[in-house]
Amino acid sequence: MTDVLACRRALLSVSDKFGLVPFAARLASAGVQLVSTGGTARVLRDAGLDVTEVQAVTDFPECFDGRVKTLHPMIHGGLLFDRANPEHQQTAERLGVTPIDLLVVNLYPFERTVERKDCTWGEAIENIDIGGPAMVRAAAKNHAAVTVITSPDDYEPVVAAIEEHGGTPLTLRRRLALEAYRHTARYDAAIALWMAQQLEPDELLPSTRPDATQRRTQLRYGENPHQSAALYTAATTDLIENADVLQGRELSYNNLVDLDAAIDLVREFDEPAAAVVKHTNPCGTGRHAESIEEAWQSALAADPVSAFGGIVAVNRVVERSLAEKLAERFLEVVAAPGFSDEAMQVLATKKNLRVIRCDPRALALPTRARSTFFGTLVQTADPTIAASSEAWNIVTTARPDARQEAAMRFLWRVCKHVKSNAIVVGDDCRTFGVGAGQMSRVDAVELAVRKATAPLDGAVLASDAFFPFRDGLDAAARAGVRAVIQPGGSRRDEEVIAAANEHGLAMVFTGTRHFRH
Repeated sequence: MTDVLACRRALLSVSDKFGLVPFAARLASAGVQLVSTGGTARVLRDAGLDVTEVQAVTDFPECFDGRVKTLHPMIHGGLLFDRANPEHQQTAERLGVTPIDLLVVNLYPFERTVERKDCTWGEAIENIDIGGPAMVRAAAKNHAAVTVITSPDDYEPVVAAIEEHGGTPLTLRRRLALEAYRHTARYDAAIALWMAQQLEPDELLPSTRPDATQRRTQLRYGENPHQSAALYTAATTDLIENADVLQGRELSYNNLVDLDAAIDLVREFDEPAAAVVKHTNPCGTGRHAESIEEAWQSALAADPVSAFGGIVAVNRVVERSLAEKLAERFLEVVAAPGFSDEAMQVLATKKNLRVIRCDPRALALPTRARSTFFGTLVQTADPTIAASSEAWNIVTTARPDARQEAAMRFLWRVCKHVKSNAIVVGDDCRTFGVGAGQMSRVDAVELAVRKATAPLDGAVLASDAFFPFRDGLDAAARAGVRAVIQPGGSRRDEEVIAAANEHGLAMVFTGTRHFRH
């Protein structure tokens, strides 16, 4: 390999000591001189390795409780000077700067530190690494001559190259430089994110958005098999954030998108609730005052055909009896705050079923983002709808009775989670029919009516946005709907109200639209 550069001198300064000693021992056996700092030097020396302290190189002591150790021209000069530049070579010789060919650094554990609930401001600040990122960036910039390692995962390919070739090839140095810049970028983003949370906790749309995520898993494919996809999460999280995967096949892109939609829906309810989601739309939602099994049965009854291969979320612990009912169906994912041991024994018979432990009521996303050709769109999340009907405006002569009001509260919360134009018909315990994603609101009404799995005589209808014409109300009334909840706000509201009065419908305006795209 013509682009291999010899490795004669390495500087090691790491917080994560995993694999350090055997790696350094192999470097030493390959004739590499070891230079190190503080705790890293002690570990290497205790292992019987010959180590040169950084202060012996800089002729300047570590000071200020270790805040200044490697911030010195003898270190940064050794990392940065251009070996191919004769003037740089002459300057290095004149100043006594010795090249550093390999830099091994991982940074203070800032993210782990601030994860602790009892972490103080002072502790967080002391875990902001300064010298480490400076060296990493310097070495990565000069990767033509310097190899930089920021993860123990890269020890093996580097030391193997040194043992076999006496140094590292340019392709490896370039890849490691890329990883180094990703490492420092993520590190700085994590610091900025934490500081913003402390100083601007209510600022949901900051002037800049630090993203401290990294690729957690490569998904099988995206929405379609010809598309690639991956899941990015916070650097210290497990496979997926806020949840535990208890069994089943690996989660797909579509599984995760639908799981997000299902959990977001059942979050709306304090009482037991269940939802079945397909392609991010709820094909069935049920609630019950006491029983999560009854809520599931209601959700399933809403559209048992579409429930095939669906994503199910419930907001109560799954016990054996409910698990047996779930196991009767072909489902892709079941998510709940918990599963009893007996329930898991039942669900374990469905080997491919993904079982996710996740408490919907413990989750909240202050913002939602979407990538576009024009940039990243960020908006505050559509908040959970309050169960109270105090702010509603009854606009018709007929007034909703107690049962209709309860149905309005239920269906209004469900409708918010259906793709626009959205219409949901049902009663106070379950949805009967869902009209999702229609370009015309009257078409959404007709679809919800056609999909209904129960007689609509006396049913209640929820609409995510206003009725632009009376035709939607006329279609609903013909089907048997007796009460309507919608935001209002159309230029033809008076015409729509008149239609409702003609049909004897009770109708309320909430004043809040819930488009979902």
